[in-house]
Amino acid sequence: MTKKIILFLLSGYMLMTLIQCQNQKKEPSNESKVITQDSIIKKGQYLVTTLGCNDCHSPKRMGAQGPELIPELMLSGFPSSIQMPPIPSEALKNGWSLFYPDLTAAVGPWGVSFAGNITPDETGIGTWSLEQFKIAITKGKFKGLENGRSLLPPMPSQNYAQMTDEDVTAIFTYLKSVPPVKNVVPTNIPPSPTK
Repeated sequence: MTKKIILFLLSGYMLMTLIQCQNQKKEPSNESKVITQDSIIKKGQYLVTTLGCNDCHSPKRMGAQGPELIPELMLSGFPSSIQMPPIPSEALKNGWSLFYPDLTAAVGPWGVSFAGNITPDETGIGTWSLEQFKIAITKGKFKGLENGRSLLPPMPSQNYAQMTDEDVTAIFTYLKSVPPVKNVVPTNIPPSPTK
């Protein structure tokens, strides 16, 4: 008889435990979370920061700890107000590729390339569609034009070729949210013919 009571009590306890588990509120999963514009922008900011977009696209000034971003020029590319210094041809002949001190311009066997303005100003990506941006970043095409020339080094488009649509959209959405900076970046300079 006592065995039956113990089994009955254990069965009742197990049943109550199962009912209690069923009644507990479930935490929302990642799939059920609502994706907001703010969360897309934050993801884009994270990607722009971790992928190093500021390294080349943001002008810098020398500070106590080395190059520092100039906040009001962030992501505006090579400043059109700067005149490039003479390029040391001996270094290029010896196989060197060089950066302008703020890293917004580079020179090498491809000639001189200038980091583009990727702010939402019309001199940057202000008039671009998401599709143009995707072509530029994942296919390495100038101005996001399918039949355009390839982007020049040091733009690492080959590293971004497999980027997901979600990541490209987040980056584009973030870039469209930053303050626009009017800055017409110079066109690339082809390599000098060898003598």
